[in-house]
Amino acid sequence: MSTGELLNVEPLDLKFPFELRKQISCSLQLSNKTENHVAFKVKTTNPKKYCVRPNTGLVLPRSTCDVTVTMQAQKEAPPDMQCKDKFLLQSVVVSSGIATKDITPEMFSKQPGRVVEECKLRVIYLPPPQPPSPVLEEPNEGISPKVSFNSRSFNGSSEVRSLISKLTDEKNDAIQQSNKIRKEIELLKRGGNKSQGGGVSIILVVIIICLIGLILGYLMK
Repeated sequence: MSTGELLNVEPLDLKFPFELRKQISCSLQLSNKTENHVAFKVKTTNPKKYCVRPNTGLVLPRSTCDVTVTMQAQKEAPPDMQCKDKFLLQSVVVSSGIATKDITPEMFSKQPGRVVEECKLRVIYLPPPQPPSPVLEEPNEGISPKVSFNSRSFNGSSEVRSLISKLTDEKNDAIQQSNKIRKEIELLKRGGNKSQGGGVSIILVVIIICLIGLILGYLMK
C-alpha cells in the first residue's frame, strides 16, 4: 500500500495470472485521506497492451474509488515471465465544484504552487493456475482379473470338444454297464439265498460294487 499525502493505493503491484490468448484483469483501490476532492490519472508505458477504467477520475473526501486494469490477450509469453511494463498514478487536489469531464492533462503538470503526487506501480506475471491432478482409482478388491486367451487355446478348441465328447460316451457306457451289473447282482443275491454258498456270493458282490465305484469316480473327474 502507498501512503501518500492524498491517496492510499492498494496494491502497488499489478499481478496478472498470465495465460496466452486470454484477457486478464486486476483491480486497484484508491482511498482519499483528505477532506478535499482529489483528481487522479493513470498512465502506462505500454498503452496498447492495457486498458484502464477509469483512467481519470475524482475521489471524494474520505471516499474510495476502484480502478480496473485489463491486459489484452497475448500471443506469446515474455522471456522468464518477466514484465518491464510500468504504471504511474498521479493525483492532485482540485476544487469541489469540478466534474470528471473537466479533468485535463494540464492539471497534472508540475507547476509552482501545485502539488502533484505520484505513485509508481509495477506489473508482475503469475504462473497460470495448474489443473488438479487426476486421482488414480485403486482396483476394487474381489474383482477377478480378466482371463486372457492365446491363439493356441482357440486353435485347440476342436480337440477339446472331441475329448469331451469321447469322455461323455465313455461315461454313458459305464452307466449302462453299471445298470447291467446291478441287475446281475440282484439275480445273484436271489440265487445265493437259496444256495449253500451264499457267503461267497455276497463277498463277490461287494468286490464288484467297489470296482464299479472306482471306475465311475475316475470317469467323473
